[in-house]
Amino acid sequence: MSRATNTIGIDESYSAKIRAKKIFRTIICVFLCFLSVFPFYVMIVNATLPSARIQQGLAFIPGTEFIKNFTGMISETKGGVGLWKAMGNSLIVTVPATILQVYCATLTAYGITVYNFKAKNVAWSFIMAIMMIPAQVSIIGFMAFMKQIGLYGSYLTLIIPAAAAPSTVYFMKQYMQGALSVEIIEAARIDGSSEFSTFNRIALPLMKPAMATQAIFAFIASWNNLYTPTMMITKIKKYTLPMFVQGLKSDAIRVNYGYVYVGLTLTVLPLLIVYFILSKYIIAGVALGGVKE
Repeated sequence: MSRATNTIGIDESYSAKIRAKKIFRTIICVFLCFLSVFPFYVMIVNATLPSARIQQGLAFIPGTEFIKNFTGMISETKGGVGLWKAMGNSLIVTVPATILQVYCATLTAYGITVYNFKAKNVAWSFIMAIMMIPAQVSIIGFMAFMKQIGLYGSYLTLIIPAAAAPSTVYFMKQYMQGALSVEIIEAARIDGSSEFSTFNRIALPLMKPAMATQAIFAFIASWNNLYTPTMMITKIKKYTLPMFVQGLKSDAIRVNYGYVYVGLTLTVLPLLIVYFILSKYIIAGVALGGVKE
């Protein structure tokens, strides 16, 4: 009888520890979610307040000035460039840059994973070394090179470099090692499939979850990029959305912070749309991995 009582006591103690751990993890997750959502909430609240109220300090209750701030933001122009023009300029840069980055990175990872050649380790080490070099170090040389070939001031200076994204290549290679079977590629070759056809029709569908993940990151990075466009774009009519919003804050005397926060809110919306469109592929990949396990 005493053994049974001790066993029950041990089971209850173990169950209590499990519950305590679950409660602790839940509290931590809720806290982290709060930290993630809170800045967006403050941004949206500030978009509904007048500029004077925003300058007074942090506010948690939404105001009634959103329509006024929104219409004022639309009417604001900088050198003839308005909100919708700047947003269109950002889309012109971001969409092709994202596609180019994800496709080229996947193709590079595919070549390193599938093919065996003498300089394979050297090429991979070179890609890893490039990851250690920040963009600020090479920007001056890149500007000089773009001027020499006549592309300085063009959107191509923001789109073409996206093809060389070592961090995306690294992620794709790590994912490809577990998701792509070399035997499938060899079978396709035996059936007479060309190399590009094998990559586009066999490898790419298997890489959809990883490509969706990196597409989200690439889109966010390109959409929010302010440093490189500021260095490369010289004409105001080509200003991207971050440059346009930054221009609203250039005059500290007459800046309307309500307009600025409306612009920031509109800047975030395309990112959320892209995330919700691509997240289904990420979830499908996770579910597929769970079934395989």
